[in-house]
Amino acid sequence: MTIQFDNQENQYKKDVQEQLRKNIEHLDSLTHPGCMITFPVDQPLPESDPDLKIFFFDIDNCLYSLSTKIHDLMQISILNYFRNTLNISHEEAHILHRTYYKEYGLAIRGLKLHHDVDVMEYNQLVDDSLPLQDILKPNLKLREMLINLRKSKSVDKLWLFTNAYKNHALRCIRLLGLGDLFDGITYCDYSHPEELICKPNPKAFERAKLQSGLGDWANAWFVDDGGSNIQQGISIGMKKCIHLVETENDNFILGQTPEGSIVINNIVDLPTAVPELFQ
Repeated sequence: MTIQFDNQENQYKKDVQEQLRKNIEHLDSLTHPGCMITFPVDQPLPESDPDLKIFFFDIDNCLYSLSTKIHDLMQISILNYFRNTLNISHEEAHILHRTYYKEYGLAIRGLKLHHDVDVMEYNQLVDDSLPLQDILKPNLKLREMLINLRKSKSVDKLWLFTNAYKNHALRCIRLLGLGDLFDGITYCDYSHPEELICKPNPKAFERAKLQSGLGDWANAWFVDDGGSNIQQGISIGMKKCIHLVETENDNFILGQTPEGSIVINNIVDLPTAVPELFQ
């Protein structure tokens, strides 16, 4: 039984390594505008500026559509990891994943706590192995909207704020052709598993504030597809919080729209939600 499991796990990792090779090869071949990240990642903490105006952007299911089904691919990848590394059935993996997600907000937090898995290996086998290049393409309409937002000078920084690790986040941005339009990123740092802090935890928002140099939440705008994340943004006093809800069914999955938020159905509808920023 142990030999059979070892062979299964070895084949699983071999298949993932091949997909990783394809992913890296594709990233290296990109030539479209915005395919390279031009902002510093993991930059030193700046001085807090009380006058600084920042727009915070979620990435997954926000800068690209939920209809891409990347979320579904991610769930399959996570379940495969559970099955092949913990040697459990598909049904057991599904239950365990749901339990950890509900209790800890991220599957990896439960895996680290209860199974002491290698968090960076998990990231490689799950997130980094997704064939995103088969799904995400340059979004010229979104690129034009962000360029117009920058040109308006209404905000000083466009800042990425995600629960993903930086590898996945930056790959999405490069594939979408947006790598040269942001000023920085706050991500869930898998390299420090003892402090996996993610939205809607208030500490994640404080980290974004510190890393971006924001001095006052009243000078912050925020767009996200998660209702609980938007609720936290409203609670701490962000100037405007925009909840991206593609369909009514999304609220069931991602949380109800909080009172006081603005709703849009597509990220390129942002100018209709905050027209004052695009003048």
